[in-house]
Amino acid sequence: MTKDFSTALDQIRIISREAASWGRANRPDGRVDVAATKSSPTDVVTELDRGCEQRIREAISQHWPNDGFIGEESAPSPGTSGVVWIVDPIDGTVNFVYGVAGYAISIAAEYQGETVLGYVIDISTGAEYGALRGGGAWRWEGAEKRTLTGPPAVPIEQMLVATGFNYRQELREKQGQAVAKLLPHIRDIRRLGSAALDLVAMAEGRLDAYVEEGLKPWDLAAGELIAREAGLIVTGFDGKANERLTIVSHNSVARDFFDHIVRCGF
Repeated sequence: MTKDFSTALDQIRIISREAASWGRANRPDGRVDVAATKSSPTDVVTELDRGCEQRIREAISQHWPNDGFIGEESAPSPGTSGVVWIVDPIDGTVNFVYGVAGYAISIAAEYQGETVLGYVIDISTGAEYGALRGGGAWRWEGAEKRTLTGPPAVPIEQMLVATGFNYRQELREKQGQAVAKLLPHIRDIRRLGSAALDLVAMAEGRLDAYVEEGLKPWDLAAGELIAREAGLIVTGFDGKANERLTIVSHNSVARDFFDHIVRCGF
């Protein structure tokens, strides 16, 4: 592909909206059957996860055959162009299985190791979010773009904080203890069930802060860019958000919130 990632984003919107429509149309009433589990019996995969990723992967390969691909549900391929697409076909699979709103397609593009494009579509509502590196973040409203600038600065005790929990029992227990220590010092906790939607909610200003451990690249890449381009601080223990720890907050409180999270035991 060329380095015109704005044009690529337009095509990703088409690919993703078609995949989201396919997922909505093929989701049966009631609970969705679980096809497999991954890290634990509660970490589930459905055939619709696999089908959605296959559709996205085939479309990306058709448009940009030399690009690499990393997806949650299939083997990676390296490519030769310097571009790698990072895809979560249904982020929030447990919500999807139970019929709870809050599951999304998340697609990012890395070019020479830097995330340059991020796109998230809420499958259940059709809400679309995007960002280009250095070009800002936005939510589409029809053909128009509404720029995202994150939440206002509030003190820690007034923060509405989103989080999530790992599917491995020993890590869930540790995370639960850390959240219990955090809760008395903030306004409240929200657990939406989709990291991608947590991150775009931060960018849109519907949350004040976010902390989670255990995020894989496909969970994080698109939403992280959208949050950063909305002006938020996205960090981790070594300065980079990753599987060990991801923290998102307003710039003015980022240092204090990071220190507080560490004291709580995340």
